[in-house]
Amino acid sequence: MSEMSINYGSDALAAAAASAAAKSVAGNATTDQLMAPREVNAQVTVPNTTDLSSNYMGLPLRNPVVASAGPLAQTVDSIKTLEDAGVGAVVMHSLFEEQLRYESEQIVQQTEEQSESFAEALSYFPVTAIASVGATLSSQYLQVLEDGAKALEIPLIGSLNGASGGTWTAEARRMQDAGASAIELNIYLVPGDTSITGREVEDRHVEILRAVKDVVNIPVAVKLSPYFSSFGEVATSLCDAGADGLVMFNRFLQPDIDVNKREVVSGFELSSPEIGRLPRTWAAVLSGKVKSSLAVSGGVETRDDIVKGLLAGADVVMTTSALVRHGAAYAGRLIDGLRDYLRRSDLTLDQLRGMLAVPSDASASEYERSGYVSAIEKAKRRYGV
Repeated sequence: MSEMSINYGSDALAAAAASAAAKSVAGNATTDQLMAPREVNAQVTVPNTTDLSSNYMGLPLRNPVVASAGPLAQTVDSIKTLEDAGVGAVVMHSLFEEQLRYESEQIVQQTEEQSESFAEALSYFPVTAIASVGATLSSQYLQVLEDGAKALEIPLIGSLNGASGGTWTAEARRMQDAGASAIELNIYLVPGDTSITGREVEDRHVEILRAVKDVVNIPVAVKLSPYFSSFGEVATSLCDAGADGLVMFNRFLQPDIDVNKREVVSGFELSSPEIGRLPRTWAAVLSGKVKSSLAVSGGVETRDDIVKGLLAGADVVMTTSALVRHGAAYAGRLIDGLRDYLRRSDLTLDQLRGMLAVPSDASASEYERSGYVSAIEKAKRRYGV
């Protein structure tokens, strides 16, 4: 599947304003209220009067800016700092399938060793094994989740990261019992086996989701990659299987090669605004066509990136890289920027959201093809000789 992109430039924003004006019952002069280009990036502080209330998977949020899973959500104090900065919800850092499997293996190993050494081992195993192994991994995570849920007034979402079926998915129930408002299921599946089919990969996503849905009654969002032959069909299948939300997208780590040492170099870099185009594109395609809530994640650095995600049809916009770069308090500047944009544009959040989504009565394929041809022709005029 080739990557599509929708560019929300000045022309698109002008078209959005015209659309809002046409839809407005009161007939307000929306076009005249748009910011001049020099004002778009102005640093402003605005009164806290514009209503930014949002809904994500049935959870009421005070605004659509969500702190996504990352290093800033590992302790109760850091999570509370994000709430104080103004975010609408926080997704905790991920608990990984491998960590949970390791716990289970260690407990089994200790059971066998102690059973062979002491006849009475089984009588004290439940205390010693779990205390020495579990407390260092999932138990600590659940304790932070429980304490954080009690300390926060905004939703706190637990995060599970895995790629295969198994008992690890039952950890979602323990997250629910600890007080999680919802579960974000991050399915990071890189099919390195060249014999596995595309349908098998897609079916595994659905199987993992159903395994989690079977053990919880709180909302479950699926965070997934865009690398499917037909992402729209996969998204629809997950929604039909019970996904309350879709988070677009997680990022596959792509190692580099050190030519001097002649070795593979792994690493992780913070996202850049350029990668935000693909999730916005799919939000625009899926908006109004699936029942699940939509979240765009990745490449969210500025106020404009928040606005673009909402214009595309996202219910919430998630960011971590920007908060890591600039500090948790930067979330307040993003939220103030969104509020100021709405005020200057004479728009409500509901009017803004989905304004540039693919029309429900339009063929998405033809819509995207038309945009592609238009972009190529524009490039020929700009760069041709």
